[in-house]
Amino acid sequence: MENFSIEGTAKTPRIDLSPSGALIIEGRSIPENSIDFYKPVMDWLAEYSKNPSAVTEFVVRLEYFNTSSSKCILDIFKRLKMIAQDRRSEVKVKWCYNADDEDMLEAGEDYREIAGIPFELSAYEQ
Repeated sequence: MENFSIEGTAKTPRIDLSPSGALIIEGRSIPENSIDFYKPVMDWLAEYSKNPSAVTEFVVRLEYFNTSSSKCILDIFKRLKMIAQDRRSEVKVKWCYNADDEDMLEAGEDYREIAGIPFELSAYEQ
């Protein structure tokens, strides 16, 4: 299985997915069509789920995301939960947010409740 990367732009996040279990998404997520943008990510995760690393850590460091991206992010969490439920990988999420950004903190708290997998909220200073 190969690494998967997307360079970030003003409207799309940087995404790095590694078969070693290090998954990163950062930046802004406001693509024209979120479903099309995130489809290759979901395809990669589907393949990864067949033979995941012993530990999978998904680091989310988004500055902003739109409503359609939020559904796609939730789909990623659902896939990670399936991997965890199969007991094939220890899955954890690290939600990083600017300490001054209450909206991103709230989004992280909401996802933590929904995700059903270990979920750390981590503030950083700008």
